[in-house]
Amino acid sequence: MPRPPRRAIGGLVYHVLNRANGRRTIFEDGDDYVTFERALLLAKERVPVRLLAYCIMPNHWHLVLWPDQDGALPRFVARLTQLHTQRWHLRRDSLGTGHVYQGRYKSFPVQTDRYFLTLCRYVERNPVRAGLVTRAEKWRWSSLWRRERGPKGGQTLLDAWPLERPREWLALVHQADPTEELAALRLAVGRSRPLGERGWVERVAAQLGLGASLRSPGRPRHDPSDSGLAA
Repeated sequence: MPRPPRRAIGGLVYHVLNRANGRRTIFEDGDDYVTFERALLLAKERVPVRLLAYCIMPNHWHLVLWPDQDGALPRFVARLTQLHTQRWHLRRDSLGTGHVYQGRYKSFPVQTDRYFLTLCRYVERNPVRAGLVTRAEKWRWSSLWRRERGPKGGQTLLDAWPLERPREWLALVHQADPTEELAALRLAVGRSRPLGERGWVERVAAQLGLGASLRSPGRPRHDPSDSGLAA
């Protein structure tokens, strides 16, 4: 299984994904989603990480994070999953009965230019790709809904992007997924491979010890995050 970067360098933006143990549904109702968003806010208060985009799906979640300090990313994700796991079990009176998540999270860094916009579009379009809604901004448990329809007080969960958000962002999110773009993103997710221009990718992969992620994967293995509710 591909591993997260050996060390997370402050200043880089990362995509982070984790999914439920055994592909089960972990977000069953509105309270489950709210519990996770509260855990996100608490984790942000304790570890210096900016949250740029997110999408919570029934059996997994995507985050786009911008750590301020070296090593902050793994500390943040550890704090978040610990907080959420405790609260998930408390809701069900099931503490000590098993794992909520299947294992280590997946992550990769992204270049903060058009590739960053591609990534955020991919994350916020997930509910449409999975057939949960017809318009991405209708999915209550995402950064797109929060920015477009959420209460003003709720914006404290999100941080400013490292580049300007296009005015036509909603229209861009609802464009059909280009085949090559989707394939590049799924390769980055599956292999923890940096996403960006070739020179940037090679340089960052060397810095993070991710050289193996650049080797030819051969025939791609099916990843359950690429289909159905795990899109």
